[in-house]
Amino acid sequence: MYRELIRFTSLFATTALLAGCFGFGDDDDPVTQTGSVKRVESQSDSGPDKGLLNTWLGLNDQSDGSAGGNATGISVNGYLWRAALDTISFMPLAQADPFGGTILTDWYRPPETRGERFKVNVYILDSDLRADGLRVSVFRQRLDPSGVWLDARVSKETGTNLENAILKRARQMRVRLQ
Repeated sequence: MYRELIRFTSLFATTALLAGCFGFGDDDDPVTQTGSVKRVESQSDSGPDKGLLNTWLGLNDQSDGSAGGNATGISVNGYLWRAALDTISFMPLAQADPFGGTILTDWYRPPETRGERFKVNVYILDSDLRADGLRVSVFRQRLDPSGVWLDARVSKETGTNLENAILKRARQMRVRLQ
């Protein structure tokens, strides 16, 4: 009885091992039965400079600044992205998401004003270089005498002026690179 149990267990283990080594006739499997690997490429990704890193950095951009149709690339306008980073480069970055088009800064204290700090959120909403594809939110806090930061009002013109500066810089980049 003990020998039959060992024989059955080893036969079952061998069968399971062999079954795991063979394909079950799936023609869509990238590994063929001879062991070679099929290379799958789309037509738009061909070329020596196309790659995830180049796409992520915006180096594959078309003339309009959109990321050449690659679904894994940046889905926002490359010129707006670079112009926004360039315009707010004096502020410390808290988060930058090129795929979602968000740039969030940390609090920045200008050296010329004590007791005041600013924070900026930039949202790039479109893959085209358009004014309505950009939204900027500016936040301001003031230090009260007890040492607590309190929210302060920011005029809407501040955000609009920053949006205009980013758009102007993006247009300059586009003209320079064409």
